Amino acid sequence: MLWGSFMGRNNTEIKKKVFIFVIGCFIGTMLLIGRLIYIMVFQSEYYQKLADELHERERNIKAARGEIVDRNGLVLAANRTVCTISVIHSQIEDEKRVIEVLANELGMDREAVEKKVTKISSREKIKSNVDKEIGDRIREYNLAGVKVDEDYKRYYPYGSLASKVMGFTGADNQGIIGLEVQYDEYLMGTDGKILTETDAAGVERENVVEKRIEAIQGDTLVTTIDYNIQEYATQAALKVLEEKQANYVSIIIMNPQNGEIYAMVNVPEFDLNNPYELNYENDITGGEELQNALNRMWRNQCINDTYEPGSTFKIITATAGIETGVVTTNSTFSCPGFKIVEDRRIRCHKVAGHGAETFVQATMNSCNPVFIEVGLRIGKERYFEYLEKLGILSKTGIDLPGEAGTIMHKIENVGDVELATMSFGQSFQITPLQLLRAASAVINGGTLVTPHFAIRTVDVDGNVTNEFQYEAQSGAISKDTSETMKYILEQVVSEGGGIKGQVEGYRIGGKTATSEKLPRGSAKYIASFIGYAPADNPEVIAICIIDEPVGIYYGGTIAAPVISNVYSNILPYLGIERAVTNTEE
Repeated sequence: MLWGSFMGRNNTEIKKKVFIFVIGCFIGTMLLIGRLIYIMVFQSEYYQKLADELHERERNIKAARGEIVDRNGLVLAANRTVCTISVIHSQIEDEKRVIEVLANELGMDREAVEKKVTKISSREKIKSNVDKEIGDRIREYNLAGVKVDEDYKRYYPYGSLASKVMGFTGADNQGIIGLEVQYDEYLMGTDGKILTETDAAGVERENVVEKRIEAIQGDTLVTTIDYNIQEYATQAALKVLEEKQANYVSIIIMNPQNGEIYAMVNVPEFDLNNPYELNYENDITGGEELQNALNRMWRNQCINDTYEPGSTFKIITATAGIETGVVTTNSTFSCPGFKIVEDRRIRCHKVAGHGAETFVQATMNSCNPVFIEVGLRIGKERYFEYLEKLGILSKTGIDLPGEAGTIMHKIENVGDVELATMSFGQSFQITPLQLLRAASAVINGGTLVTPHFAIRTVDVDGNVTNEFQYEAQSGAISKDTSETMKYILEQVVSEGGGIKGQVEGYRIGGKTATSEKLPRGSAKYIASFIGYAPADNPEVIAICIIDEPVGIYYGGTIAAPVISNVYSNILPYLGIERAVTNTEE
């Protein structure tokens, strides 16, 4: 009886467990069926795509990079067709032959080729950027497992022209520096694909047509650069670089009314088609030393480097002085050859002094004591106000990477001595482009423009895809002050220190500078000149910087003639009319 009771209870538990097991199996089966239905019905497209991909081999079709052209449509950056050579291990029938042909045709080490050819992978790249002629020869061997795909390599028809502006691309055709990297998203295009069907072993199926997704070429970038003006400026810079054995010479030529840059030169330039070769004789073998040397070679001194501007900055001090009313064209001064500020005796470049002079004459003479007096009259608060208005305290916003900013005293740290030295362009640093933009605002009626290169992008059919817009801030100074400054700066060139900046038949305005580099007493100088034309209605403005010239180093003597030389060529080219002169009959 006890045994029967026990067995009854046990049977009940067994039945319960069996029931639970059966229910579990049923639920599991239903879930599995539900999952299968979900996959087969609702996810069929997704899994079919995965299955197809298992039996398709993909190769990229490189998109042609968009061209870069000058303002007249001349191509400055183009593409050359090259080839990428690769192998598919599972399809190779004669390894020895493949290794022999590729090593010979590509000029590669046999062991290096063998290592790649024998590597078990779906696709192994042997070499890219192979000349098309060589690629075509390899294709003619008709070697099983060897693929020759056409690609594009950046090509610069004019070698080193505007190299530090243009920039270059890397092995993957992406921009590295300059406009190439700044506008990479517009230039790069969209790669295409070649899809080849294979069997389970990865071998391409015969008599099956390849699927192609065509590449889309990048847009063409239309720039403000004018090839002829860039070439004129480059030749003038190279001439003075050689004559004065300078470290470098930089020239910027810009439209002061809208900020369009016609030319930006930094000689010595480098070969855009061989950007990793130093542009001077050297014994550098590689590593960090080589990379540092390349970085220096690629630097754009017009925007990446700062310098003490010296007397060209007197344009800013004079403008602030006239705008605030602390000085007029008729104000008179006396220069004894120095000015004492607190405990400092700050001398004039003319040791004997200029004696009695008006403010116009003081600007023509580039007289430091007079400009110190004007700066002190303005006061630091108002002086900094005009530095801000004329863009000296901010970056220009140029469409190139790596623009440097001003190195300036904090206003709370500026005493009379600091203000005195600032007034004639010392004790702080700016970029040449910052000064050129500020000078443009002075002579264009008071509008602070944004210097720039890009105008628009267009697609392969010539349709405009982007029009680039740039900020312009009006009211930096009054139009009356602008007119006064144009008059003063014209006198500097017609009768003053900038006389060698004259161009026959044209009215030119400008200002010279000769700034001593730090440390003082090193006998190392920067000579510079800013000049614009026509003096009464400016259409073009330029700056020339000569770093550490040997021998005569005065800006008025060696920098002003450079701009004069450039202007004698480009002013007629730009269609700027000669000044009308009255002649007696």
